[in-house]
Amino acid sequence: MSGAGDSVAATIATLPGDGVGPEVIAAAQAVLEAVASRFGHSLIFREALIGGAAIDATGNPLPNDTLALCREADGVLLGAVGGPRWDSPTAPVRPEQGLLGLRHALGLYANLRPVVPHRSLAGASPFRPEHLTNVDILVVRELTGGIYFGEKRLERDPADGRGGEIATDVCTYTTAEIERIVRVAAELALARRGRLTSVDKANVLETSRLWRRTVTRIIGDEFPDVAVEHMLVDSCAMHLVQRPAELDVLVTENMFGDILTDEAAVLAGSIGLLPSASLGAPAGRGRRSGLYEPIHGSAPTIAGRGIANPIGAILSAALLLRYSLGLEAEARAIERAVRLTVDEGVVTPDVSTDPARAASTGTVTGRVVWHASTTGPGEPAPATASDSAVLGTA
Repeated sequence: MSGAGDSVAATIATLPGDGVGPEVIAAAQAVLEAVASRFGHSLIFREALIGGAAIDATGNPLPNDTLALCREADGVLLGAVGGPRWDSPTAPVRPEQGLLGLRHALGLYANLRPVVPHRSLAGASPFRPEHLTNVDILVVRELTGGIYFGEKRLERDPADGRGGEIATDVCTYTTAEIERIVRVAAELALARRGRLTSVDKANVLETSRLWRRTVTRIIGDEFPDVAVEHMLVDSCAMHLVQRPAELDVLVTENMFGDILTDEAAVLAGSIGLLPSASLGAPAGRGRRSGLYEPIHGSAPTIAGRGIANPIGAILSAALLLRYSLGLEAEARAIERAVRLTVDEGVVTPDVSTDPARAASTGTVTGRVVWHASTTGPGEPAPATASDSAVLGTA
C-alpha cells in the first residue's frame, strides 16, 4: 500500500463486454479517473474484447490478446458478458466461457461479494426497512473449482429408444482448494465480527462432506478466535430472507455462492448495486491480482437506453483500488461518493421509488464523479482494520 502522498502508476485493463457492460465500465472509468486526479495517481486504461463481442470479432470469447493484456495489467475491470444473440444451448462457443476462462487463467480463486443495503434505498427492497437494519454480509465464494469447472459430457442414452441424451456435469473439490478459500474467509471474519458461516450440502454431497471436514479443521487449528457455523445451502437461502442481520461472513463453493449472492441482492434493492472482487494469490508490492465486476448480467433489454445502474461497477472499481493497488483512502473516497449520491436520491429507475425523478446512467455517474473529486469532512479516513490489510494487500 502506498504511503500518504505517494503517487501510483498503474495499468487497468477494461473489458466492457456485452449489453450494458460498455455503459457501466465507462462510468467506473470516469470515477477512477476523477479519484486518480484528486490523489495524484496515473492510471492508464487499455480496452479489450471478451464474451459475445469477442466471439463476433474473433470467434473466441477470450482472445489471446485479451488474456495477455489482463496478465500484464495491475487490475482488470469487467462489465458483463452474454445475451440472447449467443444463448443457444447447443452453441460450441458461448460468452460465459470467456469469463470462466479468464478467472481460471489468472488463478482468481476467491470471489468477494459484499452486501450492504443503503438506508435511503430501503423502499426499493421488498423487505420492511427494519428487516434490513444492521445487514452487512460478505460472501466469499470459491471461484475456480466445483461443477462449473468439472468434466462435462453430453451423449446419447442407449436405453432410450427415442434418441434421448445423458448430460453429466462433475463437481470436484480438493482439500487444498478448500483450505485456501477458508483461510481468506477466516481472515476477513477476524477483521469484522468474528463469525463465519460455512455453506454446504453435506447431507447429500461427498464434496460438501470434504468441505465441512476441511473447514472444521482449518478453523480449529488456525483460527480459534473465529466462531464457525455450518449451514446447509437450502437453510442458508431461507436465513438470508428471514434473518439476514445475523450473518457476517459466508464461505461457500462456486455454484452455491453464485446463487446465494443473486438472492442476497434483493436485500440491497437491486442487483445493479452490488460489486465483486475476484482475487488470486498476493502478487507482491502489497497487491493482489484481481478481476472486478458488478454481479449483474448484461441486461440486453435496457442496453443503450441510458438507464443501467452504474453503481455496482463503480463500487467494483473501489475494490480494485483497495485490493489490487493497495489504495485504501482512494477506495473509501469512491464509496463515500456513492453513498452521498444515493442519499441525495440521484439513482437509476431500478431503485427509484419515484419513476418521474429517476436519473440516467450519465447523471448518476456525473454526481458520483463530483463527490469523488471533493474532500469531505475528515477525509481520508484512517485505515483501521480494513479488508485490504487483512488480506495482505496493505
